[in-house]
Amino acid sequence: MKTYIKFLVTIYSKSLLYVLFVILSLVFILNLLTELEFFKDIKVETYFTLLLSLLNTPSMIFDMFPFVFLITTQLFFIKLFNNKEIEIFKYSGLKNSKIIIIISLLTFVIGLALITIFYNFSSNLKNFYISLKSDYTSDGKYLAVITQNGLWIKDELNQEIIIINSSKIEPNSLINSFITVFDKNYIVQKNIRSSKIDISNNEWIIYNAKVFEKNNYIIKDELKLKTNFDFKRIQSLYSNLSSLNIFLLYELRENYKKLNYSLTEIDLQILKLISYPIYLLLMTIFSSIIMLKIKKYDGVTIKIAIGLFFSVIIYYISNFFFIMGSTERLSLMASIFTPLTMLALINILMLKNINEK
Repeated sequence: MKTYIKFLVTIYSKSLLYVLFVILSLVFILNLLTELEFFKDIKVETYFTLLLSLLNTPSMIFDMFPFVFLITTQLFFIKLFNNKEIEIFKYSGLKNSKIIIIISLLTFVIGLALITIFYNFSSNLKNFYISLKSDYTSDGKYLAVITQNGLWIKDELNQEIIIINSSKIEPNSLINSFITVFDKNYIVQKNIRSSKIDISNNEWIIYNAKVFEKNNYIIKDELKLKTNFDFKRIQSLYSNLSSLNIFLLYELRENYKKLNYSLTEIDLQILKLISYPIYLLLMTIFSSIIMLKIKKYDGVTIKIAIGLFFSVIIYYISNFFFIMGSTERLSLMASIFTPLTMLALINILMLKNINEK
């Protein structure tokens, strides 16, 4: 490795570690305050809130990496400006574009490591965090999962425990379902089989219900069953997909597909992960160009503020297209890659005369 490349990589890596440490500390403190507020009326050990805060921090950091790299790039160039090293490189024949290429490639490699290693690590911690905290939430006694055997729901209502298994889900309906009702001691009270259940609200309407009770059965054209679930709530089963690693995402996708469940949220998450290194690369290039364009300003605060201003705009544009994709008003590919394409075009336009800065 050439000396100047090693020097630039070292400076950039140190800047990244510094920014990451600061962001980690801030996020951890915010998480801790949130957990303390949540458990203010629940008696738990102090270490438990610390553990929850620690477990939840990595997944939050993952979503903030585009801005971590933006600030890292700003600090990297500020150091080069302050020590006049950018001028030394220029007189030595090292163009600004070459510096941008070096740190952008480094960002892309780090991005690949983030989605293959860090994301899986953070999602496993998030999953553990959710499982620990669910025991202290009002929803802790409810459970809904999708497996290879279809949709499974565990519900508790009016001193009864209800287990539902359905082979398929349609808008506001469960198809081919089998329901078992237990008392609070898990003694079977009755079983219900139905080809279709209306789940548009919490009071389900079971059509053509075959009710098995005490070794006998009766058939009812229509039977009502109160639950804590409706179609909207079931749809949001895995709204927090950050708790699933890449392998579990693909496994869940296959299970959703078998159940005829909407794949939109999972496909969006997968596309987001695939495009993540590109997003980080484009943010690094964008930040580099901004810093070279405004290097005449002496104030560090002004430079950071300008970068953060643009980062907020980029965030809201990306979030807008993501929401458009999740609501299926745009195709999934368009919702993910349109903001990236826009950012890439902006970078290309601003790269003009960048070596003269």
